[in-house]
Amino acid sequence: MSLVNLLENNMLSCPYNKYFGIDCFGCGMQRSIIALIKGNLSESFFMYPALMPMLFMFLFLIAHLVFKFKNGATWLKYNFIFVVSIMVIGFILKLIYH
Repeated sequence: MSLVNLLENNMLSCPYNKYFGIDCFGCGMQRSIIALIKGNLSESFFMYPALMPMLFMFLFLIAHLVFKFKNGATWLKYNFIFVVSIMVIGFILKLIYH
């Protein structure tokens, strides 16, 4: 069994969506990760636009912890604000168009 099949067959359901009937800030991330693993960058982006900047942020965080960049904390703060902004805008657009 491949990693993609394992992930597709064991996806978690969203309790927020289940109980309130609307998507949460993270809805679509699992499917976006699977699309990214498959190599479908555009599909991954349209499912969850914040995923790639979020992955960059985590990789930069690890690199900053190892190499102690001079302005690393500042760049992480700006990247965090950028990622959260994308998540909020995506959430608002989902509420409007779904």
